Amino acid sequence: MSKILVIASHPDDEILGLGATLRRNVLEGHEVYCLILGEGATCRELEPGNLISQSHQAAKVIGFKEMFFKYFSDNKFDIIPLLDICQIVEKYVNLIKPSIVFTHNKNDLNIDHRLTYRAVITACRPGYSTIKEIYCFETPSSTEWAFDGGFKPNIFVDITDTLDDKLKAMECYTTEIREYPHPRSLRALRSRAEYWGQIANVEYAEAFELIRKIV
Repeated sequence: MSKILVIASHPDDEILGLGATLRRNVLEGHEVYCLILGEGATCRELEPGNLISQSHQAAKVIGFKEMFFKYFSDNKFDIIPLLDICQIVEKYVNLIKPSIVFTHNKNDLNIDHRLTYRAVITACRPGYSTIKEIYCFETPSSTEWAFDGGFKPNIFVDITDTLDDKLKAMECYTTEIREYPHPRSLRALRSRAEYWGQIANVEYAEAFELIRKIV
């Protein structure tokens, strides 16, 4: 059994990027934890509490062992000292002691995603934690909209048996889900999984970029 920690900027990122992979890991007996650094709502004049409630509903579908929230201001991570974000990440890494971490792609359009990546890489540097593997996930409507080709996946997880659970979890995010052809629509998420599946020669897949693995 492994301990897996997902470190995401906003509620729904954890489902958009790797909900089906996390569900598969839960079903395989691993402990999956999730740290959400930002409240994800105020820049759109939404009520943060509603989004957190939706997040808890989605977590039940996936089967997280535990979720943690920090509530940094939405889309304002760049006005927070990076050290402060690093220290929060370190706190939960030391608490959970995961061997595997998933976080955002460093080239995402969203500034919070990019700074989350920097904080994770800094806090999880070799010799300072139990972490053996770090992976980046894509976030539909942020990764591809950077238009720089910065996401270069080299790991593919077969999610044929858990894609429906991901979509069910995403349905909990009623304020975040959109109509097709938006990338955050259920149809688009299925289509994306089908695309990665074609590359990996499975029916459906989620894609990741391996950043570091110590063996």
